[in-house]
Amino acid sequence: MTLTRNFRNTVAERAAHDSEFAAALLNEAVELLLSGEAAAARLILRDLVNATVGFEELASATNKPSKSLHRMLSSKGNPNMDNLATIFHAIKTRLQIGPVAPVV
Repeated sequence: MTLTRNFRNTVAERAAHDSEFAAALLNEAVELLLSGEAAAARLILRDLVNATVGFEELASATNKPSKSLHRMLSSKGNPNMDNLATIFHAIKTRLQIGPVAPVV
């Protein structure tokens, strides 16, 4: 029997311990958002938050209830641009990373 690991758990574990990987996930979320794939971007952000910042800390940093953040970053969530900007800024600040998307 082949032993396998849950993909989401593997990604979360690596993001929690590898700041470059976490930054790459944040970059990917930005790229997906800019490419019109908002649902995928929200799910990557959700996994990144779970692995690094946590929803309670994110709620504190954004002055938004954690339940609202959970809904915003769900597959059917619909955060407005101001909320997304606040979330990206809070994650970027917490992870202490520089600019997220490459300038074209």
